Formats: sequence, C-alpha cells, structure tokens
Amino acid sequence: MSETTARIQADVGRFVSDAWRERYFAACDAVYALGEPAVAETDVETSFGTTHVYRYDPADPAAQSRTPIVLVHGAGSCSAMWYPNTPALSADRPVYAIDTPGDPGRSLQREPIHQPERAAQWLDETLAGLGLERVHLVGSSYGGWLTLNQAHRRPDRLASVTLLDPGGLEKVGLRFFVWLFAGLFATFAPRALRPRLAAWLEQSVLIVPELRTMIRLGVRAYRIRRPSPLPLSEDELSTIHTPLYLVLGKRSLLVHPHRQVERVPRLIPSARAEIIANTGHGPQIDHADEINRRMLSFMDSID
Repeated sequence: MSETTARIQADVGRFVSDAWRERYFAACDAVYALGEPAVAETDVETSFGTTHVYRYDPADPAAQSRTPIVLVHGAGSCSAMWYPNTPALSADRPVYAIDTPGDPGRSLQREPIHQPERAAQWLDETLAGLGLERVHLVGSSYGGWLTLNQAHRRPDRLASVTLLDPGGLEKVGLRFFVWLFAGLFATFAPRALRPRLAAWLEQSVLIVPELRTMIRLGVRAYRIRRPSPLPLSEDELSTIHTPLYLVLGKRSLLVHPHRQVERVPRLIPSARAEIIANTGHGPQIDHADEINRRMLSFMDSID
C-alpha cells in the first residue's frame, strides 16, 4: 500500500460493522419519525462518494416552485437532527436534507472532503446532481463551516446562506470539546438527573430519548476520520457577497457570540447577525419555532 493510499483511507469515515450500522440506522429512523416524513430519498454520485439526500415537499403546489432550502447537519450526526425544522420549512418551500459523507448517515464516503476546496467541490456536485441551480443553504455547526466555505469558494448556486452556531469563524477551543464529552457522559446519567443536566449543559439531546439513543449509537458505530476545520481568515470572509444570516446561541461554547455578531457584518456587508438567548449550540432545536420563522423571513426577503 502506498503512503498516499494509506493517507486517503485514513481520512475516510466508516462504520465499525454492518451490525452497528443497522442499529444506528434504526435509531435514526426513530428520530426522523418525530418530524415531517420525507417524500423521497435519493443517492447522488460525486467524485468523493455517494451522497444520500432526503426531500420534503410543500403541500401547496404554488410553494413547490419557490427557491428550495438545502440543510447541512453538524458533525457526528445525520439529517435526522433537522426533525424540529423540516415541518415548518417544507410547508413554505421544497427542502433537501443532505447526509454529509464522513459522518454517520446513509452517505458513503470514498475520498476525503475535509480540505476546503474538496468540500466545496463535493457540495457543488451534490447540488448539481439534484438539479438545483439556486438554493438557500443552511448549515449547523460543522455544516455551518461547509456552508460558509461554499459561500467563499463556490457561491454561484447560492441565493443565501444561513449559519446556525457555525464552525469556520474561530478555532475550535478546548471548552467546546469538554462540553461535548460532558454531554456524552451525561447520556449515561439516571433518568431523573437528565433534565437538570440538559439545562446545565444546554443539550436537549438528554431529554429526547430518541435523540439520546441516536447520538450514543453514532459514537459507538461510526469512526469519523477528519481533523477539525480551520476557520476562514478575515480576507476569506471579506470575499463573501452572498446574503448571509448568522444565528448564534448566547451561551455558545463553539464561538464567542458577542465578538462574532460584531465581526461578521463588519467583514461581510451582506450579513445579518443575531444572538438567541436561552440557548447554546443548538438554537434550531431549543427554539425551533422561532428559528424556523426567522429563517423563512430572511429567505423571503431575499426572494
């Protein structure tokens, strides 16, 4: 095996076994069942692997022609995390939820995509394979970095971008990883303690049994093989001209909210930035109705 082949294989995520993969998929399906049923699922072939996509359609035929929304989930998760958002969003316009290759979803990764140009090429090929020429791209956490990177490198298909407590603005600090591991350990806590821990850690996963099971199984079943992405430089951010909506949790541990709510609009004149109280890293879960309303209002203003 060549050094290059070994490096590429080491950068590709994978399930530890078929049995664990099926257990995880069953847990994902239980989370999907909490939200809007997808009307279709499709696989898109790209240079980096097979991307699995869920589609949600509005009941109103007139809304079907509106600019669609594309959702990109956070690290260590899959499109099931959007269950609080797909009902309201898909009532307004078509919605596509992408399972990112390299995370424990139904996509199949064959080549690494964590490098910024590769990530942008993968996402552009996925949108092209879906026949989407213009979209509102929404990303959470690591999906926020993918979305921000797309706006910088390949913005031609983007009507707007929405970033939900995203990566890509600051180097990921130790405090965020401590929070992640504390949340994981808290999933093993007695049921009576979980609501208190969920409030303290700002992790709703602890009080939604289906989410808790999915996250625990994802950690056991899948091996993510990529480094944390580097933040975009100020010069890179200043190249972005796509209308941008930044939503930050007031108690976020991924970024410093007050610093970024001033910095991003200064560097990106098209940006709108807001801080949401009483939430940390998951505003679209903790305050789903409010965030859904704000996202749709922003997209309406663009359309």
